[in-house]
Amino acid sequence: MYQNTPSRRTTRLTRRGRLVLIATGAVVAGTAVAVPLLSLDSDQDTKPTALVIPEGWRAGQVYDAIDKALARPAGTAKKALARAALKLPTDAEGNPEGYLFPATYPLNEKTTPESLLSFMVNTANRKFNGAPIAAGAQHNAMNVYQAVTIASIVQAETAAKADMGKVARVIFNRLERGMPLQMDSTINYALNRATLKTSDADTRIDSPYNSYQRMGLPPTPIDNPGEEAMRAAITPTPGDWLYFVTVKPGDTRFTANYEEHLRNVAEFNANQKKSAQPAK
Repeated sequence: MYQNTPSRRTTRLTRRGRLVLIATGAVVAGTAVAVPLLSLDSDQDTKPTALVIPEGWRAGQVYDAIDKALARPAGTAKKALARAALKLPTDAEGNPEGYLFPATYPLNEKTTPESLLSFMVNTANRKFNGAPIAAGAQHNAMNVYQAVTIASIVQAETAAKADMGKVARVIFNRLERGMPLQMDSTINYALNRATLKTSDADTRIDSPYNSYQRMGLPPTPIDNPGEEAMRAAITPTPGDWLYFVTVKPGDTRFTANYEEHLRNVAEFNANQKKSAQPAK
C-alpha cells in the first residue's frame, strides 16, 4: 500500500490488519469472502437450516450467500431488493449496505430472498435504533447512518477488536481537523476488491468512495459492521492519534507524530520484504 515516493508514503494510514490476518492464516468468520457458512447435515442433499452472515461482509457477498443458500440463480437476491420493501433510513436512498446485519438466520421451505433481506434489515434497525446507539451518535454530533458508516470503516480496517476504538478515534480526529480519511478500505470498496496493495493510480480514481480525494465520510457504509464496531463508532477510545499501521500481525501502532508513523511504516515495509523472500 505504501508507495516508494515520499509523497505517497505520507498519505497511507494503515495496512488493514483484517487482511493481514488472512495472509497469516488466522482467518476468522468475518473475513470469509467466497462461500457462505451454512449449517448442513451429513447428507449433502439436505437443505441448509441456517445462513451465517459474518461481520464485515459487503452487500454483494450477502446477496451471493443468499442465492447459494436458497439455491437460486445468481443475482436473484439483488433483484429482490425492489420487492423487499426494506425499512432503511432516508440517507441510505434504498441501498442496504451497512444494514444487512451480521448474524445467523434460520432457513425453511418458506424462506425467500425478500424475507431474508427484510429480516437482516429489521435486525439492524433493532440493534442500531435503540437508545445506546442513537444517543451515542448524537453525543458525537452525527446521525445513526453516519455512525454505521464509521463502524463499517472500523470493521474493514481493524484486525483486533481491542483496536477498534482507536481506529474510530483516528477517523474522528481526522474529520475534526479537516483531513481526508485516506483509508484504503474505501478504495477497495470502490473497486470491489480486497487487497493489501493500493497503487498510486488507485488513490486517484474518480469515485465518491475515494477518501484520498474526497473529504468527509464516504456516501454509504462500505460493509455490514457488527456490534463491537458500532460500539467503537459511538464511543471511540480517547487519544490524539492521526495515523496507524499494522507493522505485523498483532502489532498495530497508533501515533499522532508523523515522523514516528514513518518509522512504523518503514518497519512494516521491512517485514513485508522479509516475508516475501523465498525460503532457503
